[in-house]
Amino acid sequence: MNFLEERIIKDGIVKEGNVLKVDSFLNHQMDIALFDQIGKEFKRRFAKEKINKIVLSIIIALICVVLIATILVQFKTVEETDITAIETMREAELRTSLSEWKSKYNEASEQLEETNNRIFEYEQKANDEQETKNLVESELKQTNMILGKTNVKGSGVIVTVEDGESEVQASYLVDLVNELKYAGAEAISINGSRIINTSEIAEINNSYIIVNGAKRIASPYEVKAIGDQTYLTSILSLKDSGFIDKYTSGGLIVRLEQKREVQIPKYDGEMKFNYAYEKEEKE
Repeated sequence: MNFLEERIIKDGIVKEGNVLKVDSFLNHQMDIALFDQIGKEFKRRFAKEKINKIVLSIIIALICVVLIATILVQFKTVEETDITAIETMREAELRTSLSEWKSKYNEASEQLEETNNRIFEYEQKANDEQETKNLVESELKQTNMILGKTNVKGSGVIVTVEDGESEVQASYLVDLVNELKYAGAEAISINGSRIINTSEIAEINNSYIIVNGAKRIASPYEVKAIGDQTYLTSILSLKDSGFIDKYTSGGLIVRLEQKREVQIPKYDGEMKFNYAYEKEEKE
């Protein structure tokens, strides 16, 4: 069957692994003319032979062998081709998936780094803000203490002034407050009223004394001061010029006590400036 060999050589395709594909004429596409030639060739070769069941069986077997062999070869070719295609497809998919995963990983890594940077910035900002907040709160607390807007306590003295042979006048209390300030008193109160820079001590109609504009006070007058006990005492006790010596000789009753803890309430009045305003500093 030289014609079959020639047809295989002409139209057969050899794939990877020396796999022969004859799809175009024996498997997927059946070439009827070729099968007719094969039939004629079998007839020529067995024309002189007496055809019986044995010979017929052999011919049929040979034809089946050729067809089966062709089919098996084609099946193997298709199988290997399909497996190769599948493997190629899987490899391509794996490469694509790997590439996508790598891209997502890089993107996630970048986002993670960016997030960490933002967290660091937020932490730094929070720390800075907390430090600023603490500083502002400390400054505000200190300012409020100076302004008399907070309750305070500390070591100091209590000076009690009472009417004696003479009555206590508002000016006497003003002298006492000024002397305590001069001695370094950090907080002062008279009969429970906090004395601040804008406080006034006034006598109304020579009959009673008011503090901080409205609160009426009367003898005995208890003046509390927080500061250095020793220095406060020494200033108040100066001979002739100190408050105690000066006003006891004038007929008042004055007592001085040193205390390890003196409590002074906050200023409960209104603090308002109607005419004063902040002056801007020139650069």
